[in-house]
Parts: sequence; C-alpha cells; structure tokens
Amino acid sequence: MFTHKSANARFVVLLLFVCASVSIAYAQQRRRAPGGGMRAVVVDERLAVLRGEPSLSSTLLQRLSRGRNVSITATRRAPDGILFHRVAVTRRTRGWLQAESIASPFRADDDDKLLRLIRGSEDFDRLARAGIFLGLFPRSPLRPAVLLILGDAAEEAATQLSREAGRRLNEREMTAGGAPVHSYFLNYNGIDRYRRQGIVFTFNTAAKQFHYDGTAWREIVRRYPQSSEAEQARSRLNNLPSR
Repeated sequence: MFTHKSANARFVVLLLFVCASVSIAYAQQRRRAPGGGMRAVVVDERLAVLRGEPSLSSTLLQRLSRGRNVSITATRRAPDGILFHRVAVTRRTRGWLQAESIASPFRADDDDKLLRLIRGSEDFDRLARAGIFLGLFPRSPLRPAVLLILGDAAEEAATQLSREAGRRLNEREMTAGGAPVHSYFLNYNGIDRYRRQGIVFTFNTAAKQFHYDGTAWREIVRRYPQSSEAEQARSRLNNLPSR
C-alpha cells in the first residue's frame, strides 16, 4: 500500500542518489584539467609545486599529486635557468610549475624524458610512471620498452607482495574462516594500489605466490612482434607458472 511515509522515504533515497551523482561528477571534473591549453600530466610530484610566479622562491600555492591533469597556457624561463609553465589546474586555480614535473604529448621528446625518469625510478613509482606514459603517449615508438618495464616491475611487486601476504595472513584463521585460501590472498589489501593502476595479479595456490598476469607482455607480442622487446616478452610469458 502506498503511503505518505513511503513516498517520503523514496524521495530521500532519490535525493541521496542525486547528491551522490553530483559529488562523483564534481570529483571527476576536478581531476580533469580545464580546456584552453596544452594537456599535460604531473609525472614527478617532488617538483610539482604550484607557485604564484615562475621562480623557486615564489609563493607556494599547492602541491600537485602524480597523475594530476593540467593545461599549459604559457612558458617562461627564470633568471636561474629553470623553465616554468603556467598551468590551469581547475577553472579557478592557476599557477606556475617547474617544467620537469610534467609531461605532455605535445612537447617534443617528452616521451623520451619520461622514459628516462621511469628507468631511474624504483618499485611502485616506476610502475605508476610507466602507467602514465602508456596513457599519455599511445603512439610513441618507446611504448614496447615501457610495456616491458611495467611488466617486469609488476612481477617484482608480485614477489614482494607474496612475502608480505605470507607473513600477515594467518593460515589457521583462513582455515577457520572457511573461504578458499586463494580468495584471502587475492583480497589482500596490499594489492589495492596496484589494482588502481590496472595491474592484475594471479595467485598460485600450491606455491602461495602472486604473479603478474602478463597483460603488458602480451601487448608487446601482439602489437610490436618485430620489436627488440618482443623476444623478451615471449620468454617472460613462457615462464609464467600455471595458476
């Protein structure tokens, strides 16, 4: 039976749904750089200090996180030789960023510069920057090299995660819980940040080991079969254990 009380409840649910949708849309809009400039992405958060003027001694407005989209609207070199880009972060937020903190598909050789940064990075930083490269430079001739790096970094992470999960997951508790053992490992919170990067791990139950699923290596073999990285990718795929 339809009552005034049930109508109010439905209205509240609808209102909460609309508010949630607006909040999600607003958050997505904030992550997307405004138009009107050259698209770029923060790749080195250590240098991504938004300043009021193109100078390292200028007022700090905010620090930008890795992966943040910005739009380049102007460029200026400071007296000490540091190159700065004026960027729009949102429609209301603008400032100056040191050039090395960002990469853009519209700047010459930025793919090569980012590859050098990736090779100089370690652990999760290397993997995350490789992921940015692949999203930012879809036609770069350097993609096979970056795909190989990403796959190798993911497999190295799998080895480390196997050790961590083995120490933290109590076998007696897992047995008492009643769920399959592999489900505890694949729900391990240590893999969350990798999943947010699009990295998928498989789990070998007998050895209690995570392994990278090999997506990047397969892309090399499929799209770049004549590249120097293809043979290495095939070797890594052949060495992946069965689940």
